Amino acid sequence: MTDLRVVPVDGAAMLEQWRHVHNVIVPPAALSAGDARERAGRYRLENAYLGDALVGCSTVRPPAGEDRVATVIARVLPAYRGRGLGTALYAHALGHARRAGARAVETCVLAANGDGLRFAVRHGFVETERYVLDGERDEWVDLRLSPLPGEAGKDSRNLAGT
Repeated sequence: MTDLRVVPVDGAAMLEQWRHVHNVIVPPAALSAGDARERAGRYRLENAYLGDALVGCSTVRPPAGEDRVATVIARVLPAYRGRGLGTALYAHALGHARRAGARAVETCVLAANGDGLRFAVRHGFVETERYVLDGERDEWVDLRLSPLPGEAGKDSRNLAGT
C-alpha cells in the first residue's frame, strides 16, 4: 500500500488523533488524554494516513521479560478496512518490534471485534487466553505469534537485526 503513510506520534494533536482511533476501535477501554500521554511515554505510538485522512494507528510495546515478548497492535477505522491498510500497518509495527529485539509477539483484541480477531488469526496469531478484567463485562483475547514471521530457526541476534 504505497499511499499509506505511517508516522510516529509527535505532539498533542497527533496524540489526540491516535487516542481517537484507539477509542473508536476499543470503546470499553477508552483512554483519557492523560492515559494517552502516559502510553506515549512507554510505547511507540504511530498514526496511519491516506493523504491527509487519518485511517488508523498502532501501538508497539517494547520487548520484555526473558522471552523478549513485544506487543503489536494495529487498528484501522471501520470505513477503511478491507483495503490492505491493516496488513501494511501491522507489517510496519512488526518491523519495529523486530528491530527492538523481540523474539515473540503478542497482541490483544476486544472479543467483540470480530474483524480484529479474524485479522490476527489470518496473520498467524493463536489465541492464548480469554478474560474479563475485574469489575468489567467485556471479554478480551490475548494472542501470540512466535517465532516472528520469516524467523523460524534463527537465533535472537538475527531477530534483533544485528
